[in-house]
Amino acid sequence: MTKTQSSARELAGAYFTAWEAGDFETMRGLLAEDVDFLGPLGTAQGTEEALAGLRGLGQVLERIDVRVRVAEGDEVITWFDLHTSIAPPAPTANWMHVRDGRIARIRVTFDPRGLLAGFAERR
Repeated sequence: MTKTQSSARELAGAYFTAWEAGDFETMRGLLAEDVDFLGPLGTAQGTEEALAGLRGLGQVLERIDVRVRVAEGDEVITWFDLHTSIAPPAPTANWMHVRDGRIARIRVTFDPRGLLAGFAERR
């Protein structure tokens, strides 16, 4: 494993650990200022928007069960089950691109129907 792979893998691990713990100050230090996020529940440009989205989902987040993490160079894919208080677990794929030691791009995919229904019921 190269230094870059180890760093990208470690960043992804730190990201998920911080998110699960609700430690958004640690997450801030992991994200590039111009981080670009795209997922089924929305998009975000920059650290503040990305953290706002993660905080929003963090309100219902119970745990993250990582199934596998694969790193190649500056790219990391994490496959996990997203457990929330409002929906059945959602199998989720998260791809990250690391630039200059920070997470610069995040793409997430999962079936959002359970979460959307759960959010609608909370209103």
